[in-house]
Amino acid sequence: MKPTLLLLAAGMGSRYGGLKQLDGVGPNGETIMDYSIYDAIQAGFGKIVFVIRKDFEEQFRTQILSKYEGHIPAELVFQSLDALPEGFSVPEGRQKPWGTNHAVLMAKDVIHEPFCVINCDDFYNRDCFRVIGKFLSELPEGAQNNYAMVGFRVGNTISENGTVARGVCSKDANGHLTTVVERTEIVRCAEDGSQQGDAAQPIRFKDEEGRWIELDANTPVSMNVWGFTPDYFDHSEAYFREFLSNPKNIENLKAEFFIPLMVNKLINDGTSTVSVLDTTSKWFGVTYAADRPDTVARIQQLVDEGVYPKTLF
Repeated sequence: MKPTLLLLAAGMGSRYGGLKQLDGVGPNGETIMDYSIYDAIQAGFGKIVFVIRKDFEEQFRTQILSKYEGHIPAELVFQSLDALPEGFSVPEGRQKPWGTNHAVLMAKDVIHEPFCVINCDDFYNRDCFRVIGKFLSELPEGAQNNYAMVGFRVGNTISENGTVARGVCSKDANGHLTTVVERTEIVRCAEDGSQQGDAAQPIRFKDEEGRWIELDANTPVSMNVWGFTPDYFDHSEAYFREFLSNPKNIENLKAEFFIPLMVNKLINDGTSTVSVLDTTSKWFGVTYAADRPDTVARIQQLVDEGVYPKTLF
């Protein structure tokens, strides 16, 4: 079976200040995810599934989904705050959904083949889809618990306009992921956190104690490009119940069920292995509104160089 691409598009992009998933950045109004889907089709993916919020379904169908007709089968699933296992309810005062792995769970009933999960607001470049597509398409039929993550080199994923959040990864001698730690403030800066965005400064992240820790530019980081088989849904459903049963996660109205949280558990339990796939791709995106002009210019350059056609779909 050809793998499926699962696109997480339910967020509003709070730092960007708008619904950036629908923002046209290509020469004919193409979105970043249009380029991801184009690259995925070239890499052999056979279906796309979007996780969105129900309240912008009509706009999404009109502006986005219609353009893929005749190119690749596409489906929508919906993430909502109250999409919880039986016996659980939304804590009083909670306003936001439950994070990226909760979003993945929304696709359980429509994905029955190996699949790749990506963000919709990150421009991953073609090599990323080539390496994850190859891994998923070469899995034996019925494979389970043999997953993958595309490990971007952190130096290829920095914004010049502020801090970024990345899952900083460690791997063993076999190239399997051992840990992934979500770091929400990564930036080029001085040791005291000043001079942020200065290209002459090393890459650093802020740890739990507020210290700025240096990272080698080739350190693999997760950009939320994961390769799973359908058994991952069962693992996630079971662990989500544990997550919701923890009083700390109910009291914290912003607690999130992240993909790295689930992956770390499976690795630590010895249930699954996750191969870290290297890519030379250089990320860019619109984490901040100030990133947009550079993103538009870089896409135009790729079109001018013939990497992408002037009209994708």
